Amino acid sequence: MKIALIGYGKMGKAIEEIALAKGHEIVLKIDVQNSHEFTQENIQKADVAIEFTGPHSAFENVMKCIQFGIPVVSGSTGWLEKWEEVQAACQAKNGCIIYSSNYSIGVNLFFEVNKQLAKLMEPYSDYDVSMVELHHTEKKDAPSGTAISLAEQILSNIGRKKQWVNGPSLSPNDLVITSERIDPAPGTHTVTYSSSIDTIEITHTAHTRKGFASGAVLAAAFAKQKSGIFTMKDVLGL
Repeated sequence: MKIALIGYGKMGKAIEEIALAKGHEIVLKIDVQNSHEFTQENIQKADVAIEFTGPHSAFENVMKCIQFGIPVVSGSTGWLEKWEEVQAACQAKNGCIIYSSNYSIGVNLFFEVNKQLAKLMEPYSDYDVSMVELHHTEKKDAPSGTAISLAEQILSNIGRKKQWVNGPSLSPNDLVITSERIDPAPGTHTVTYSSSIDTIEITHTAHTRKGFASGAVLAAAFAKQKSGIFTMKDVLGL
């Protein structure tokens, strides 16, 4: 598989390492320094693009891949207010996009555990639910995209919680997400259900970026020669 990397920071380099180890080829690497090389001619050398940049550039990068007819796997967070535009463009062009706030296989299994636990806890109003997410200091968005995904799953299943808030709140209807930035920390997410009697917690802790990178490469292989809008649930068959 021939891969274009859109974003060549720490995640891009981790993806490159995993992809090469699996026998794939990196045919294009785009970063801030060479953004002018992100052309239709160059990217069409690839079978699929993997996009890990930031909130400021992700939407434009994804749209260019769709317009140029290249399946794209995006893991950038903080830009989903424009998601409907991406969906419309993908459908109009019969393109392919896979989006996930987190490509770690472990995190996507954690998502399923989180949904099931929320369903089980819904009838028990004595338990208040909250979340803590911990990342490195270079993390640009807070709360993390993974934390938002977890929060939205909880809100969908626990009716007494109406919205998530990033910081303290006195309202019992708010799902409080606490964001901490400490180095080095690839990512830890803890969901806590607490009552006066006991506490239930589920935690996912990433030890390295390799889990995210492996999942992104797996998603790229899934996206090759496909059309449609997918998530890691589709990739993993969950």
